[in-house]
Amino acid sequence: MTTRIWTAALVVIGDEILSGRTHDRNIAQVAQWLQVQGIRLAEVRVVADEQDHIVEAVNTLRARNDYLFTTGGIGPTHDDITVDAVAAALGVDVIVHSEARALLERYYADKPGGLTEDRLRMARVPQGAELIPNRMSGAPGIKVGNIHLMAGVPHITAGMLDALTGTLEGGAPLKSETMGCWTAESEVAGLLREVVARHEKCQIGSYPFFREGKVGANFVVRSTDAQALAACSKDLRNALMEAGHSPVAGGI
Repeated sequence: MTTRIWTAALVVIGDEILSGRTHDRNIAQVAQWLQVQGIRLAEVRVVADEQDHIVEAVNTLRARNDYLFTTGGIGPTHDDITVDAVAAALGVDVIVHSEARALLERYYADKPGGLTEDRLRMARVPQGAELIPNRMSGAPGIKVGNIHLMAGVPHITAGMLDALTGTLEGGAPLKSETMGCWTAESEVAGLLREVVARHEKCQIGSYPFFREGKVGANFVVRSTDAQALAACSKDLRNALMEAGHSPVAGGI
């Protein structure tokens, strides 16, 4: 029986990411969090603050994955258009969520200016949406269908992910084992292909590097099945040794 693999996609939204002004840190933390949930991050797309681009990415990725996450574009400024874009993708209206408004009113009650019109933008959601708790600041994340809209600020995103922990239906956690060799990836490409062909429940990722004036590669064997993982890892280790390479457990 084939074990179902639950997948997710991530859309990172923001001109500042594409321009290089801001270095994205959300991809890694979303990927790591999903793996713990038993869900595999299958693809990531980075898009500009353009509604048509966001709509296309949202509709494409939500259709071929169990879950879609977005980061960025749900703040109080004019270029925060993720809510509008997701609503357009789903064909629904944008409304002010009463609970989100109440949260913002409490959060800004003792702050200069109170709940301004700009700040109230963070209570806007696609119609039919639920809220994702945000213990870091007043503005909540948003869940609508299989789409989860989260902040672009990494520590706020982390808090939203923490609030979602254990709430998503997922598959078996993905397990992995890493080994490394001081060898050019091209020298073992055929060997890797032969090993993975013998283990249909496993994947092998190859990650070359240049270090200390030498070429090497780390190989990561992944599977949801612990026995299959162990068998594939043993096969790969033996194959590398027979080819004259000395694999290092845990990678180099």
